[in-house]
Amino acid sequence: MAKRKEVTSIFAIRLAQARERTGLSQEQLGVLAGLDPSVASPRINQYERGKHEPQQKTAKQLADALGVPAAFLYTDDELLAELLLRWNGLTQRQKREIVKQAASKSMSQDDK
Repeated sequence: MAKRKEVTSIFAIRLAQARERTGLSQEQLGVLAGLDPSVASPRINQYERGKHEPQQKTAKQLADALGVPAAFLYTDDELLAELLLRWNGLTQRQKREIVKQAASKSMSQDDK
């Protein structure tokens, strides 16, 4: 019988990616996100293995603790993920400029 390959959720992949980027341990992340210290490490481990996915409120707390927008944890688009990783480090002016550029590109695409 062939061994079934486990498919990991995009949330699990992105959570581990963001956590490793910050250098936090699973326990540190869990505690920063407001989880009870006694369950912080195992809970984050389960999230990163894709065994469980947190409720939206907890996902937002994890994203805040990691300094990334919550949307980062759910996107399967690599370019969008890259932008979202950098988003919180941008000024409001830079964010508005990116949105403006995207809107103008979108409008010029509509003209074609």
